Amino acid sequence: MTATGTTLVIGATGTTGSRTAARLAAAGHRVRAASRSATPVPGATAVRFDWYDPATHGDAVAGTGRVHLVPPVGDPDPAAVMLPFLARARTAGVRRAVLLSSSATAAGGPAAGAVHEALPDLFDEWAVLRPSWFMRNFTGTHAHAASIREDGVVLTATGSGRVGFVDAEDIAAVAVHALTDDRVPGTDLVLTGPEALAYDDIARIYAEATGRPVTHRRLTHGQLRDHLTRTAGIPAEFAAMLATMDRTIAEGAEDRVTDTVERLTGRPPHTFHEVVTRETARSAGAARP
Repeated sequence: MTATGTTLVIGATGTTGSRTAARLAAAGHRVRAASRSATPVPGATAVRFDWYDPATHGDAVAGTGRVHLVPPVGDPDPAAVMLPFLARARTAGVRRAVLLSSSATAAGGPAAGAVHEALPDLFDEWAVLRPSWFMRNFTGTHAHAASIREDGVVLTATGSGRVGFVDAEDIAAVAVHALTDDRVPGTDLVLTGPEALAYDDIARIYAEATGRPVTHRRLTHGQLRDHLTRTAGIPAEFAAMLATMDRTIAEGAEDRVTDTVERLTGRPPHTFHEVVTRETARSAGAARP
């Protein structure tokens, strides 16, 4: 990895952004860590950045050669704010852009799909990361992690559908490669873990790794929608969309494994058992006085 210059990491305090910024800094790259509150990030220069405040964009992008893009969370049309920023970034001298999207969203699709489609026309050097569902959903602050901690249960409408769950650390490792390697990917990269797992498998492996009983409770599309609306306070339309995503998993949409992580980083992706063991140990260490 020999690319030089400063990298702007948008969303540098988030799940993947924080890991990407840390890896870049550890490798000796200059990093500008962007977040709405300009939160300090070890080894990086913190800058204020808000997708919805163009006044923050100029200072954030000035003097940078590469940018890692994390779309605004929860925005159904992120292209409306992202594309004007990207045009400004190109004018300011940014030559490489790496977009975090998802395995469920192809170029031209909803959400970040419109940005994905536009990226090759904006930059000669580009890549789109399309990770599968995060393993961290079961160990962090996601609703699945909360239901495991509180009730020992995972609630889904996925049936027997399988997912190539991926570790956030592996996503960050690929992001650093895409940002800094001399050979720019120039394509989209679907990222998965080493195996496709059903939620029954997730419950079993979690229990094996922690010694805590966990079960997968299978719900219908309607039951999950109603549960999300009633207990989590999620608006009905958004809850229906989440339930529909589970249904696509049940239909096999995420049942795949790719070699992208190993091909680009030189090592195999982490297993779910490894991630649960690692994150459980971190949580226990953080809880000690």
